Amino acid sequence: MDKWDVIKRIVRHKLMSAMSFLAVFMRWLIVAAVTGIIGGLVGSAFNISVTEATAWRTAHSYIVFLLPVGGIVIVTMYKLAHMVKNKGTNDIIESVRTDGNIPLRTAPLIFVSTVITHFFGGSAGREGAALQLGGSIGSWVGRLFRLDEKDKHIVVMCGMSAVFSALFGTPLTAILFSLEVVSVGVMYYSALIPCSAASLVAYGITLYFNLEPTHFELAYIPALGPVSIAQTAFIAMLCALLSIIFCMLLHTLEKGFKTYIKNDYLRIVIGGVMVVAMTMLVGCGDYNGTGTALITSATQGSAKPEAFLLKMLFTAVTIGAGYKGGEIVPTFFVGATFGCTVAGLIGMDPGFGAALGMVGLFCGMLNCPVASIILSIELFGQQGLILFAITAGVSYMLSGYYGLYHSQKIVYSKVKAEYINKTAKEVL
Repeated sequence: MDKWDVIKRIVRHKLMSAMSFLAVFMRWLIVAAVTGIIGGLVGSAFNISVTEATAWRTAHSYIVFLLPVGGIVIVTMYKLAHMVKNKGTNDIIESVRTDGNIPLRTAPLIFVSTVITHFFGGSAGREGAALQLGGSIGSWVGRLFRLDEKDKHIVVMCGMSAVFSALFGTPLTAILFSLEVVSVGVMYYSALIPCSAASLVAYGITLYFNLEPTHFELAYIPALGPVSIAQTAFIAMLCALLSIIFCMLLHTLEKGFKTYIKNDYLRIVIGGVMVVAMTMLVGCGDYNGTGTALITSATQGSAKPEAFLLKMLFTAVTIGAGYKGGEIVPTFFVGATFGCTVAGLIGMDPGFGAALGMVGLFCGMLNCPVASIILSIELFGQQGLILFAITAGVSYMLSGYYGLYHSQKIVYSKVKAEYINKTAKEVL
C-alpha cells in the first residue's frame, strides 16, 4: 500500500467521522425543535393560565376560603390517575439518571393542579410545574422518536429547558439550570446543544404570544470596591444560612404532614385550613400565590421585615400538605425581601440587596452557581455582574449539602477536589 492509499483512507475516515457528528447534530436539532415547540406552547398556555387565575383571585379575595376544596380536587385527580405516590420534580431529576421515562399524564395533572393551587390562594411557585411539564413532554418526544435510554435523558432535560424558558423568559438560565441541577459538580455538556435549541425555540414562541420575560429594573447598582464586596459577601453568607433553614423547613413539614396525617384528603384539607387561618391572621393576601408584586417592590427598595419569614411558612405548609406548584418563585420572594431588609441595615441600597438576595438564595437552595450567575444577567442586566458572581460563589459554598430536591446528586465536594456521589438527603 503506497502513501497515497494511506492518505485516502485517513481522509475517508475523517470525513465519515465528521459526517456522523453532523448527522447527530441535525437529529438533535430536529428533536429539540419539536420539544421546544411543544414546550413553548404548553409553557405559554400555563403562564397565561396561572396569570389569569392569580388575577381572578386577587380581585375576589374571598376565594381563599375554598382552598381546602381545591385541595380535595387535586387529591382526587391524582388518585384517579394512579399518581398519588408521585414525587414531583424529584421524579424528573431521577429519570435523567435512570430510564428517562415519565408518564405523559404527569403534564395535564401538574398543569391543572398548579392552576387550582394558585386560583384558591395556595402559596407556591410555577417552576415545579414547569420542570414536570417539560420532563413529561421531553420523555414523550423521546418515545415518539424512538430514542434509546441515554438519549431519553437528554430529551428530558430539553423539555425542562423549554418549559422553564417559556415560563420565565430566561432562556440562558433555563439551559444551564437543566445541565446543572441533576448532578452537583457535573454538567451534562452532551445536552448543551439540544437544551439550547429547545430553550430558544420555546422562548421564541413566548415572544410570538407577546409574553413579557421576567425582568426587574434596579435604581442603583454600587460600584465595585472593598465596601460593596464585603457587603455582598455578608448578604451571601446570610443567604446560605437562610437556604439551609428554608430547605429544612420545607422537608420537615412535608415529612411531618405525611407521618402524622396518613389520609391524603385529610392532610391537604388541614393544610388548606392552616393557610386560610394564616391569611386571616396577617390580614392580607400578600403571601398567597407567587407574590410577584412584592418581589418587584423589594427590588425597588421596599419590603416588610417579617415578609421573608411569613412566605417561608406559607410555602412550607402549602407544599407540605400536598398542593402543587413549586418553590423557586417563593425562593425569589424570600430572597428579595430578606436581602432588601438586610441591605438596609448594613448601608447598602435595599433594592440592590433584594437582587443579591434573590440570586444568593436561589443558588443556595438549588446548588446551581453558573445558572445563578446567568440568572442575574437575565433578571437585572450585566451591570454588577461581579457582585452577583461573588454572591453565587459564597452562597454555593456555605450552603453545604442541603438542597431543595432530595433526588439531586452531590457528585463532587464543595470544599475539596473529592468525589462523594451522594444524594442531598444522604448528606443532610
